[in-house]
Amino acid sequence: MFSGLSAAFGRTGRGKGARREGEVMYQFNREEYDKRMEWYRDARFGMFIHWGLYSIPARGEWIRSTEEMTKEEYQKYFEEFDARDFNPKEWARMAKEAGMKYMVLTAKHHDGFCLFDSKYTEYKATNTKAGRDLVREYVDAVRAEGLKVGLYFTLLDWYHEDYPHYQDRNHPMRNHPECGNENRDFSRYVDYMHKQVEEICTNYGQLDLLWFDFSYDDMRGEKWGATRLINMVRSLQPQVIIDNRLEVSGEGRGSLAECNPTPYHGDFVSPEQIIPPEGLADIEGNPLAWEACVTMNNHWGYCGTDQYYKPAPMLIKKLVECVSKGGNMLLNVGPDAYGNFPPQSVEILAEIGCWMKKNKESIYGCGIADVPKPDYGRVTRKGNTYYFHMYENTIGPVPLIGLDKTKVKGIRALADGYELPVSTSWVHSDYPTMAFADLGEDPVLPDGVDTVIDVILKK
Repeated sequence: MFSGLSAAFGRTGRGKGARREGEVMYQFNREEYDKRMEWYRDARFGMFIHWGLYSIPARGEWIRSTEEMTKEEYQKYFEEFDARDFNPKEWARMAKEAGMKYMVLTAKHHDGFCLFDSKYTEYKATNTKAGRDLVREYVDAVRAEGLKVGLYFTLLDWYHEDYPHYQDRNHPMRNHPECGNENRDFSRYVDYMHKQVEEICTNYGQLDLLWFDFSYDDMRGEKWGATRLINMVRSLQPQVIIDNRLEVSGEGRGSLAECNPTPYHGDFVSPEQIIPPEGLADIEGNPLAWEACVTMNNHWGYCGTDQYYKPAPMLIKKLVECVSKGGNMLLNVGPDAYGNFPPQSVEILAEIGCWMKKNKESIYGCGIADVPKPDYGRVTRKGNTYYFHMYENTIGPVPLIGLDKTKVKGIRALADGYELPVSTSWVHSDYPTMAFADLGEDPVLPDGVDTVIDVILKK
């Protein structure tokens, strides 16, 4: 696939987004792409963390935009921010114990506030009462737990004077004609944004994942100087995985899905608050890497009044659903004003972790199984091993739909390894070739959320 991609693509004219004389531009290479994606396809489960000034008013991370706050009105949260309970070691420990393999922190969100020590702005954590480079502490803690390090960086910036204000669809001052754009120089903003990305790609060691957010209207692709940006990122962090939001937003799949990748193609598709009805594929039918980013409640940033948390059993099943469709799940936590995980999030993570400890083999390195989805649950697969996830009991022996009983080498209960025989009951005699698992007379599923049956086929 992707024939003819040995040559550079996406050439632009001379100027800010253009190729510079003697500069080697990033080129898509399938072999290199597959290599850097290996850990990501294996991991399947990660933690998203939205935390910043917006955690103080606690009405969502878009509060400055939704309430059309002026810069002056929002400034009080900068003056109050102290990160008094910020403990990224504890964050990383909870992520690891939940069975997550990577973490992604909002180094900078749309309000322009930086959790890292940027030399290009005063609007940063080191200038608050916190007085610390919070990103530095985060990356050190995540690495110490053996997890992959991810950073989120927004393309928007509502603090920067050169970012469009009036009539921009998202800016807090969009409805204020007195905040016109006549004296704003967007190229100056793009240069600023690129310099900050260079900082996070230079100052924090190897990054494993870079999560840009987001493109909208005409603000996409080369409007961000995307070719030049990605060439710089790839030169500094050649192994980093990048999402697809330089091209699209939560909707849209990007140029990789079109089998015509731009220099700033995303390495994975990033559906937001939805799990695709089917596994994602490019236009040639080849599977795409994707990641459903989802919240625990209804907000990304901390919201003090949002107590509608998705229960752990639901999230476990949604993780399984993602994996069964060839995708990852990035589950968000919004720490409070002081840096604490909400107690509901802590409880949910612990419950997911208990299930993962017993059933992680059905998640890590697994993907789409070439068998129909059973009515009682879902199926994930790794090599010649099929994992049948049972959410409810069946009437009679368990049909392992799509598996020939003559090819079954063995069946085990994944959580504790006990053997399950292939059923010889007369009740399924009308299905002579299908394998059925015998759970015994009047079986009770040992895990009421998801009991996993491990089926190994003969090679």
